[in-house]
Amino acid sequence: MHFFGIIAFEHRTALALVLFLLPLSFIASSLLAHWSDGLLTRVLYFCSSLWLGVGLTLLTAFGLAWTAWGVTRILGRNPSPVWFGLAAVGLTLLYSAYGVANAYRPRVVSFTVRIKNLPPRWQGKKLVQLSDVHLGRILGAGFLSRAVAKVNAQNPAMVLITGDLFDGAHGNLQELVAPLNHLVAPQGIYFVTGNHETYLGVQRSCAALGNTPVRVLADERVVIDGLQVIGIRYPERGHALGFAEKMNKLSGYDPALPSILLYHSPTQVAEAKAAGINLQLSGHVHQGQIFPLQFITRLMFGRYYHGLHREGDYTLYTSSGAGVWGPTMRTGNHPEIAVIRLE
Repeated sequence: MHFFGIIAFEHRTALALVLFLLPLSFIASSLLAHWSDGLLTRVLYFCSSLWLGVGLTLLTAFGLAWTAWGVTRILGRNPSPVWFGLAAVGLTLLYSAYGVANAYRPRVVSFTVRIKNLPPRWQGKKLVQLSDVHLGRILGAGFLSRAVAKVNAQNPAMVLITGDLFDGAHGNLQELVAPLNHLVAPQGIYFVTGNHETYLGVQRSCAALGNTPVRVLADERVVIDGLQVIGIRYPERGHALGFAEKMNKLSGYDPALPSILLYHSPTQVAEAKAAGINLQLSGHVHQGQIFPLQFITRLMFGRYYHGLHREGDYTLYTSSGAGVWGPTMRTGNHPEIAVIRLE
């Protein structure tokens, strides 16, 4: 209002009302989408959710504009404030457009992990981690098909899906996950639930994968050529059994054998170390997804909020995720598909 000289009471009131109602439109469109899954409701959901990201970017841009305007005043200059306002709006539009385009283009990131006592047959083999795809009203089977093509191009021995495959929306889940039938991974495709599967319904989510080659690990351990893969599902509301208790009850788990843990959230690090886990793969945090939220997620999850962390015989990788939740935009980071080479 200051930058554009909006002084009249009725104009200020109208603008304040619009800015108040726009975030509420996301709630309204989310409720509407539960009643109807047509094109109109999808467009409304996309636009209203996008505003959450655009609005946050606008606040950040105007914060920078106020800072720049204040510095010029301190330096004894008196430029027209409208230019700072226009610059903030222009920056918001450009950065938001980039964020939308960025959200649809997950990058392939590659790194090497050393695992103690890794069997020779696993030396040099590749694993692919897919996390937080969030299939639903916006990202659908087409998005997953492109991600599957990128995964197959890496020739992985195994694919590991660490939760939030679904966004929590209702609809034809079997149609959404159909591209998973084209994944090529000789040593298997494994999945653990995330928090969004608990919103959608764990049974329904897992049933949707029943006609795909994906194996759901529900507090289970499998051994593939001497390598243990452990899947601990995300806790559902009302379930008191914690991570450490689940690990203690895990049938056949041998801490002396090399192990990979799939757990949606980059937490339980001390417990995973105590259990002798060699590699933990997690997601959940989206690396903040929209600038500057990564500073908040860093406060919430500490240094484990993103990236590769090696501590003795234990390694944790927290993926920024392949998809998005809420606003279909990514600013300040990139969606990703993680390729892990074992040594």
